[in-house]
Amino acid sequence: MNTKIKICGLTDPAEAAYLKEIGADYAGMVLFFPSSRRCIDTERAGEIIRALGGAVLPAAVMVSPSPDQVREACGAGFSILQIHGRLTEEALSASRVPVWKAFNGKDMDRISDYREDPRIAAFVFDAALPGSGKSFDWDLLKNMPDPGKPFFLAGGLDAENAGEAVLKVRPFGVDVSSGVEYKDRKGKDPEKIRAFASAVRAADRLLSGE
Repeated sequence: MNTKIKICGLTDPAEAAYLKEIGADYAGMVLFFPSSRRCIDTERAGEIIRALGGAVLPAAVMVSPSPDQVREACGAGFSILQIHGRLTEEALSASRVPVWKAFNGKDMDRISDYREDPRIAAFVFDAALPGSGKSFDWDLLKNMPDPGKPFFLAGGLDAENAGEAVLKVRPFGVDVSSGVEYKDRKGKDPEKIRAFASAVRAADRLLSGE
């Protein structure tokens, strides 16, 4: 068992070092969504991607993107597009990289629309308000039909509940943003990132019987 770790909402190239230190698998960056305090432009994203140096795969996090925004994200060097909200056929067809479709507690019944689409590489199950730091009832996933694709669990995760999430839900990966941020200023806290990764790895060891 090796649960994938995605640290989302990076805003500074210096944060890339924190992800490489813990062996994170994915780095998320919010694009084209100015209402988010973590939103950055593709130029800044490119700086972060270069700092990651290929050690961590970059994912562009977007809400209901246009085809042009999809093309811009692909051109910036992202390896994955994580799309919340509406995903049109035009936007999906514009992507040159795998797409992760995100859902919240209110629209999980739409999973069947994407289960058979080979362009959708994975699902992300998030809280009703992505980036809010609030979790949702994980039991919703128990009552859901097999998603048929790998899925990430997001929404309100931190070092305190990440291990429980892995043990209870057994996702392909876990996705954290606000749970590893400073409380008194903008940015990611390396100590919280280390603690989060340690909690996930400890749960992995329990699942593997170590």
